[in-house]
Amino acid sequence: MLVGGGVAAAATATHLRKHGFDGEIVLVGDEPQPPYERPPLSKDFLLGTTEFEEFQVRPPAWYDEQSVDLRVGIRVTAIDVPGRSVTLSTGERLGYDGLVLATGVRPRRLPGFDGDRVHYLRTAADSQRLRAQLAESERVVVIGAGFIGCEVAAAAVGLGKQVTIFDPAPTPLARVLGATIGSVMTGIHRSRGVQIRAGEYISELRHTGDGMLLTSNLGHRVECDLVVVGIGCEPNVELAAEAGLATDGGIVVDEYGRTSAPDIYAAGDVAAQYHPVYGRTIRVEHHDNALRQGANVALNLTGSAEPFAEAHWFWSDQYEHSLQSVGRPADLEDLVIRGSLEDHDFSAFSLVDGRIQAVISLNRPRDVLEVRRMLFAPHEVTAEQLRDESVPLKRLIPRSPWATARA
Repeated sequence: MLVGGGVAAAATATHLRKHGFDGEIVLVGDEPQPPYERPPLSKDFLLGTTEFEEFQVRPPAWYDEQSVDLRVGIRVTAIDVPGRSVTLSTGERLGYDGLVLATGVRPRRLPGFDGDRVHYLRTAADSQRLRAQLAESERVVVIGAGFIGCEVAAAAVGLGKQVTIFDPAPTPLARVLGATIGSVMTGIHRSRGVQIRAGEYISELRHTGDGMLLTSNLGHRVECDLVVVGIGCEPNVELAAEAGLATDGGIVVDEYGRTSAPDIYAAGDVAAQYHPVYGRTIRVEHHDNALRQGANVALNLTGSAEPFAEAHWFWSDQYEHSLQSVGRPADLEDLVIRGSLEDHDFSAFSLVDGRIQAVISLNRPRDVLEVRRMLFAPHEVTAEQLRDESVPLKRLIPRSPWATARA
C-alpha cells in the first residue's frame, strides 16, 4: 500500500516491480492525476512550454500493465497500525502487509493572505490557475525569495510581467546559498528588471477594485495584479501522527526508511530520515531525493537491508542559468570559489580539513557531477587546488572502485 501521488510513491511502485515483487500494489493519491513531477510547475509548465503528459512519472497505461491499482482523487484518512489496515475517504478499508507513506508537503500559508488573486504553488491545478491569471496580469508580487519564488519570478519575467520580490533575508536564497551566491542571484534577477526588496516583508494585503495594495514592514506600498506566496512548506505528518508514529519535523524514519511502527515506511519530502554518513536526521525537499528514497524503500520492502546514504542533490533553472548543488555545506560564508562570480560561471566549494562537504555551481553542471561521484569517498584536496582552473577537477578526485560504484 503506497500513500501519496508524487514521485516517491511512483518510484516505490516502479522498483517493487523491478525487484520482482509480484504481489498486489495499491497506490492512493489525493490529486485527480496519476503521479507527476513537480519541478516543471514553477518553470516550463507555468510558461506553457511543456504539457502535463510530458512530466508524468509513468504514462497512465503503465499502471494497468504493471498491475498497480492506481486510485486517484482519494485520501487515506486513518491508519490502524495493530489491524494493519487503512481507511480511505470513500469509506473503504484496505489491509496491508507493507505500507509506504509518501504524503509530501504543503505550502506554508500567511494568515490573511488569501483570495482569488493570491497564489500558493504546489499542485498542477495551482500552476494552471496561476498561468491563467498571469496571462491577464501585468504587475506581479512574489512574497519569499526561495526556489519557488525565484523560479516563478523568472517565469513571470519571461512572460513580460513586472515583478517585485519581497523577502526579509538580505539576499534571495540566502538560507540555502549564503550571502555571496545570494548576491549573484540578486544581480541576475535585477538585470532582468525584477525589483528585489531584500530585508523587507509584506505586513498587510488589501484587495482593491482591480487588484491589491500591499504594505511592507517599512511602510512602503505596492500595487499589483496578483501575489504569489512562496515561504516554504510544511510536511504532511498528520496521518502518521494520528496513528501514533513518531514525527519530528517530518515522519521519522531510520536509514532503511522504516518508521516507528512495524512494516510502515516513509519516503520523499515528508520523511525525516537518519543519514548514516552525516550521523543525524535530515528532511530534504528535493525531487531527486524523493525518487531515490522511493527506490531504496522498494529494495528494503523486497528483502534487502540497504541504508539510504545518498548525497543530496538539487537544481534550479532561472532564466538561462542552471543552479545546482550536491552535499551539505558546512559554512555558507566560507566557500572556495572556482571560476568567476561576475561572469556567472563558477563553483563554490565547502571545504573542511581537506574534504569537500558540498559544491554549489552556477552553469557548471560537470563540476557537480564530479563532486557527486566522490563526495563520500576518501579524498584530500586544498583550497588552492580547487581554485586553480588549469587543473581539471576530475584529476583531484581519486577514482576508486567504491566511488565509481556510488556514482
